[in-house]
Amino acid sequence: MASTLKRMLIGRPLATDEADHQRISKTIGLAVFSSDAISSTAYATGEILIVLVGSAGMVMANGSFTTDLLKPIAILVVILLAVVANSYRETIHAYPDGGGAYVVARENLGTTPSLVAGASLLVDYVLTVSVSVAAGVLAITSAFPGLSQYRVWLCLLFVTILTLGNLRGVKESGVVFAVPTYIYIGALTIFIAWSTWMHFRGTLPVIYQGTPAQQREVEELQRLHGPAVGAVSAFIFARAFASGAVALSGVEAISNGIPAFRKPTSKNAAVTLGWMAGILGSTFFMICFIAAWMRPVPSESESLLSVMGRAVYGDGNPMYYILQFATMAILILAANTAYADFPRLAAIIGKDGFLPRQFANRGDRLVFSNGILILAGAAAVLLIAFRGNVTLLIPLYAVGVFTSFTISQTGMVRHHLKERQAKWRLSVVNSGVGAVFTFIVAAEVIISKFMIGAWIIVVLIPLIVVAFRQVRKHYDHVARRLRVPGEFRADVEPPHHGVVVLVGGVNQSSLAAIRYARSVGAQDAVAVTVAIDEEASARVREQWREMQIPMPLEIIESPYRDLTKTVEDYLDELDARWGHDYLTVVIPEFVLPHWYQGVFHNQSALALKLALKFRPDTVVVNVPFYLGTPEQELRAEEQLGLAGPGDDQNPTIDRVEPVAGT
Repeated sequence: MASTLKRMLIGRPLATDEADHQRISKTIGLAVFSSDAISSTAYATGEILIVLVGSAGMVMANGSFTTDLLKPIAILVVILLAVVANSYRETIHAYPDGGGAYVVARENLGTTPSLVAGASLLVDYVLTVSVSVAAGVLAITSAFPGLSQYRVWLCLLFVTILTLGNLRGVKESGVVFAVPTYIYIGALTIFIAWSTWMHFRGTLPVIYQGTPAQQREVEELQRLHGPAVGAVSAFIFARAFASGAVALSGVEAISNGIPAFRKPTSKNAAVTLGWMAGILGSTFFMICFIAAWMRPVPSESESLLSVMGRAVYGDGNPMYYILQFATMAILILAANTAYADFPRLAAIIGKDGFLPRQFANRGDRLVFSNGILILAGAAAVLLIAFRGNVTLLIPLYAVGVFTSFTISQTGMVRHHLKERQAKWRLSVVNSGVGAVFTFIVAAEVIISKFMIGAWIIVVLIPLIVVAFRQVRKHYDHVARRLRVPGEFRADVEPPHHGVVVLVGGVNQSSLAAIRYARSVGAQDAVAVTVAIDEEASARVREQWREMQIPMPLEIIESPYRDLTKTVEDYLDELDARWGHDYLTVVIPEFVLPHWYQGVFHNQSALALKLALKFRPDTVVVNVPFYLGTPEQELRAEEQLGLAGPGDDQNPTIDRVEPVAGT
């Protein structure tokens, strides 16, 4: 049943040689790897206004509106986007196997910077899922406020859908998720074009008017000096810019997922990055300008795009609902970028030995299933902890993004200085400027948002780096212990070993274990039963004598009915008596036809295996005896002529179980 359900949910298994057929085109790649960046246009402008209005009010001390500051912030963010995108374009060509900032830092800056970059990116991807899903749910609850009480449950539902979609494979999830991405781009383009047309016609609604005196003062100041910045402190302006800079989150995603593209992978990835930067930069820029014209009042219960869309289109207009549903879809699917990149990055780090190697294993559908499941679980925990609130999650978001940006571009400076390829000096300047800009933004984010949540990421990233090093330390220790010494010789005398068969009585399961023990040719062999009472001991001894079993039997007393400790003490005694190199412990175990029947039998086999696993030079062997169903047993007896259709089917049951019965 479990296997059938799995096939229904994630599809048939894919062979390894089908990997090339799972590669994606540029148009699908734009939806898979750019939805995170493009979707940030739906909330980045609103986050800027929440900072500005919350700190300075709609009208500043000099009479100008805080919305006017959106224009210079938008220009700065677009400039930063151009610099970062250009640097990552060079990263794509320099490191075509993917890995982004982690690989760039590993190859050029050393282990510690690469681990910081890797930790930053992994945290960023978890937050990408949390923020994107929460923002998508906010978009739909803005249009339908009655759903607000189910916000967390809706978030978890969408995380589950995304997880199942990505477990089916990158190609399948990309085809499904591409349609909403392009619908959003189309709906947003129509909104921008219509709003701009209304502005130049003088019909664009202004949501916050201010008092008549304020309006006259603002108009006069703007006529003389243009938009004023001085009335807002540099700290508030920097914090607002840092909030708007989250629009760059996801720019690095394509450089991490290059191998997912069709060949030539680097060229296709670079072209897709250019498309993404162009769409993101132009739409974010225009939304900021439209917001400056309309002066919307930000709200934590309704997205800024919803406020402006409602004002432009009017309540009940189908275009408003199309915009909201498209926004919800792109924001939910923006998490798909993280689902595409988190498992790939975790696989690369796992191959380097800084994460469990299971992250590098591909599942049935040729995706890194373990990474997908860990990402989904971590995002679900964040959504529950922060109640699906976008504003509470945003301060955590940008720290990891710009930390990885800075490390990546610093690494590219070092790469260009080492390789000195064509136009390397220009590349050094581009990457150097990008490193400086992103470092400044990272510092602004940490300082301005430290007390409202950024401290969590500042503490978390070093802890993850320490965890990385502990994982690597473990793997190094295992490798040292498994390394074959130089003096090893294959032709040495074979080791001596003895065999102990643990039995609870004379039955087919015990006899099968004894038969196996005799086949291994050990120097010494003995059968052992643990006596709980005198009657059981006498019965086993008598059965052993009657059946003339060709193996000595030893019965050990256990006055406190402690099976595991009694067996361990006995094995210590045998080690001293025999002095063999190895001791093989054979445990008979019967296998039931149905899993639920295990509740009717003891679990001594499991307890013994767990206890003996840590005993040096001890080999534990389970000998299974498969029990059929009563119907199968009857058919077998009929074939042997032991029972007929009318015979009484109530055989006497041997009450003595094997020591390791399930």
